[in-house]
Amino acid sequence: MKIDYSKYADGLVPAIVQDDTTGKVLMLGFMNEAAVAKTQELKQVTFFSRSKNRLWTKGEESGNFLLLKNITTDCDNDTLLIKATPVGPVCHTGADTCWGETNTSNDFLFQLEKIIEDRKNNPSDASYTTSLFNKGINKIAQKVGEEAVEIVIEAKDDNKELFLGEAADLMFHYLILLQAKGFQLKDVIDVLKSRHKK
Repeated sequence: MKIDYSKYADGLVPAIVQDDTTGKVLMLGFMNEAAVAKTQELKQVTFFSRSKNRLWTKGEESGNFLLLKNITTDCDNDTLLIKATPVGPVCHTGADTCWGETNTSNDFLFQLEKIIEDRKNNPSDASYTTSLFNKGINKIAQKVGEEAVEIVIEAKDDNKELFLGEAADLMFHYLILLQAKGFQLKDVIDVLKSRHKK
């Protein structure tokens, strides 16, 4: 990868950080050659802070690191696109991105997944999700099977509300099954991405 640091007078290039899983743009920072090298070495996104006049690893104080997946350059080799996995909120305000909360339907699935994970790790007697985890993997798998059959039945009719309701039920129970097996939606997305490349 060739990066042209000479285009800007300060020797810095813009670095756009994107969530590797959701595709959401998280933040913009600036990098020099040392910041890129440290990012590749640590596998944690490191910028050159213009206000601190030094290298700054995102999360060095908050613990909200950006775990490096890959770095690419644009067509002029003077702007970077960094794909990373965020560990916690990215913005100093506590928001997911430096542009505030940007909830799309895709983001909501990941938020729902976090809620399901919380129900697993912090059980609540009032939670349906917790009750499924308490019943074990066989009951959870059985529930996914039931919901799959129900969506097939609804697919044969023309009732939009019933079909979408069953689709939502299947997706919800599928996310519970993934958690019960110790996986996340991201793991499934990675498999789909690898198949797409073939």
